[in-house]
Amino acid sequence: MKNLGKMMKQAQEMQSKMADMQATLEQAECTGQSGGGLVSVTLNGKGNMKTLKIDPSLFNSDDAEVVEDLIIAAFNESKRKVEDYSQTEMAKITGGLQLPEGFNLPF
Repeated sequence: MKNLGKMMKQAQEMQSKMADMQATLEQAECTGQSGGGLVSVTLNGKGNMKTLKIDPSLFNSDDAEVVEDLIIAAFNESKRKVEDYSQTEMAKITGGLQLPEGFNLPF
């Protein structure tokens, strides 16, 4: 029974750390760029877009597809950075505990 009590305490501590991490993720920001910095997208740690910056020189172009592709590329880079950041923060909490494939915390 001692082990069960210890496990419950560890679970509660991990739950508290997860809540703290969720708050930290909301405050974190990751920025991705494309087109040599012509387009910049910033996401928070939960993957929500915070800012989108487009260099005014792109508006002189008649090719809207180029601008759209640059936005998508910048967003995807930001999203990758958010995922990397989340995994790093999760590893700090779980102590490197390997979770089963497809088991993504905290999302």
